[in-house]
Amino acid sequence: MTDYERARQRMVESQLRTGNVTDRRILSIMGRIPRELFVPEGRRAIAYIDDVQPLGAGRFLAAPAPFAKLLQLAAIEPHEHVLDLGAGTGYSTAVIAGLAASVVGIEADADLVAAASANLATLGIANASVVQGSLSEGGKGEYDVVIVDGALEAVPQALFDRLKDDGRLVALVLEGATAVANVYVRTGKEVAARAEFNSTLPLLETSRATEEFVF
Repeated sequence: MTDYERARQRMVESQLRTGNVTDRRILSIMGRIPRELFVPEGRRAIAYIDDVQPLGAGRFLAAPAPFAKLLQLAAIEPHEHVLDLGAGTGYSTAVIAGLAASVVGIEADADLVAAASANLATLGIANASVVQGSLSEGGKGEYDVVIVDGALEAVPQALFDRLKDDGRLVALVLEGATAVANVYVRTGKEVAARAEFNSTLPLLETSRATEEFVF
């Protein structure tokens, strides 16, 4: 039988800390959230490996370290409202809920939305929800932070439209064969980008932008 608590702590020590994740809040939350709850039952014993977890419908759960590094780059504050794009079964949404005032996860697949909602209810997380919607449009409303749980070929303008003034969008954007973590900051109608580190995640489904942001 897998000792999930021990597996979580090994993940924190051998994947997150060694991957330069230093935010104590992220380390603490990811050390508590039961990742095994969010993967298919047949994969629970390997829920904490340093790899993506397939969820079906072409969707996936990001590997722990890239996800944690994107969270750290977003620098979410306790009063902020977050959009989690590509929520899958709700793991990323559950983790973000421990950092933010509220979080809305967007997932395209109806079965995954149902699973995510059930998982959040099981954990008693009241400041988070997952709804069905387009991954390239991000639903409605404006947020302090948008997190993209997958690589993009380009960031659609619709996602920048989800940002409040001074809001931040964090995503991996493909540059040739390399994915680069970028943080975008909206000021008025302008968006400025800053590249931070190389990483890897599979392409987010429907990531092909129909309208790209032009600097």
